[in-house]
Amino acid sequence: MTSSNLERYLQAATRENTRRTYASATRHFEEEWGGHLPASSDAVARYVADHAAKFSNNTLRQRLAALGRWHAEHGFQDPTRHDLVRRTMRGVRAVHGAREQQAAPLQIEELACVVVALTEQRAQARAAGDVGDERRLTRDLALLLLGFWRAFRGDELVRLEVQYVTQQPGVGMTVHLPSSKGDRENEGTTFPVPALSRLCPVEAMRDWLQISGLTEGPVFRGITRWGQVGESGLHPNSLIRLLRQILEQGGMPDASRFSGHSLRRGLAGWANANGWDVKTLMAYVGWRDVNSAMRYIDANDAFSARRLESGIAATLPISSPASAPIPKPAPVRMHFELHMVLIPYRGRTAGLKGARRHIEEVCLARYQATCLDEDRSRYAFWLEAAGQDDEWLDECIAEILDELHRIADNHRCALEASICDSTTGRSWD
Repeated sequence: MTSSNLERYLQAATRENTRRTYASATRHFEEEWGGHLPASSDAVARYVADHAAKFSNNTLRQRLAALGRWHAEHGFQDPTRHDLVRRTMRGVRAVHGAREQQAAPLQIEELACVVVALTEQRAQARAAGDVGDERRLTRDLALLLLGFWRAFRGDELVRLEVQYVTQQPGVGMTVHLPSSKGDRENEGTTFPVPALSRLCPVEAMRDWLQISGLTEGPVFRGITRWGQVGESGLHPNSLIRLLRQILEQGGMPDASRFSGHSLRRGLAGWANANGWDVKTLMAYVGWRDVNSAMRYIDANDAFSARRLESGIAATLPISSPASAPIPKPAPVRMHFELHMVLIPYRGRTAGLKGARRHIEEVCLARYQATCLDEDRSRYAFWLEAAGQDDEWLDECIAEILDELHRIADNHRCALEASICDSTTGRSWD
C-alpha cells in the first residue's frame, strides 16, 4: 500500500469535524497558552487548571482528547492519562460542576407557525416572479422539516447527498448517510422518512429537489441573491446562523436561543410527550447510548411529578406502613468487551508475552474475563453495579484502562485499548 493510500484511509477513519476540532485544540494549547508538544503531565494539568473557570467540563474533556490523540499519533506517551491530570479534572468537576448547557428545543407548535409563515412568503415570491426567494424559501422549508422529523444533527443535514435520497410515492422516502457520529464503524445508516398529512418532510424535499434541479451532490446548498444554487454544500459552521435566520423570518421571537441541535431536541421532546418509550425513541433517532435519550424523557415534566405519582399509585398500597424499609437496589451485572493490541518495543516478544500474561492473570481475572478470539485481542468481562451513576462507571473504566497501560509500559510494550458497553454501545479508550 502506498503512503498516499495509507494517508487516505487514516483520514477517512476520523470524521472531518473531529479532525478540525482536534487541530484547533492543539493550536490553542501551543499558540494561545504557550505549551510545548510533546507535553508533560504537569503541563497538561496546569493547562486544565488555567482554563477550568473559562471552559465547560465537556470542552476540557475535548481538549484532553485532542492532546491525547496528538501524542498517540506521534508515538509519545499520553500525558492526559496520568493520575495528576485525572485528579485535576475531578477537582474541576467538584468546583465548577455547572449544569450542561443544552439547546432550546423547537416545539412542534413553533415549527407549525414558522412553516405557515414561510409557505405564505414563498407563494408571494412565486406570484412576484422572484425566483431567488422562492428557491431559498423552498430549501429552508425542506431543511427545517427534514431536520425536525428525522432529528438530524446539523452536520448530518449538511452531509446529505441527492443520490442517497430515494422517493417512495405514497409512502415516504429514505435518506442514506454513509457515515455519522453514532456510526463508529462507518457502515452507513438508512433513515426512513414518513409522508405526513401536515408539516410533511417528504413533500418539502420533493419541492426542493424539483425547483433546484439537483440530481447529485449535497442536498442543501447556498443560493445567490439571483437565485443560483451553489455547487458546494452548506458549511457546518454556517448552519446555526442559517437556522436562526429561517426561524426569525418565520416570525420566531428571540431566534438566537436556538441552535443546530434544537430540531433534534424538539422531536425527542414531542415524541416523549406523545408516549414513545425509550427503546422506540432510541431506535428512531439513532442513539446507542440510553443516557443520551434519557435527557429528554422528562422534558415536559420538569419535576417528574406525573411519572412519580403514577408509579406510587401503581406500586404502593395505601395501607402500606410508613416505616416499611426501603429495599436496597439489586446488583446489576454489566457486560463489557475489551479490544486491545500490544506492540512490543523494538520487537521484544518476551515483553509482549509477559505483558499479556500479567494483564490476563492480574487485571482481567478480577472481572471474570474470558478471551473471545485466538489472537487474544478481544475479551469479555463483567462489572457489578447497584445504583451507581455514570460518573462511577467512567471512573471505574478509567482505572481499568490506566492499569492496562501501566502493565504494558512496565513490560516495554505499547498498548492500544478500548472498552465497549455491550448493552448501550458506549465506548471508552
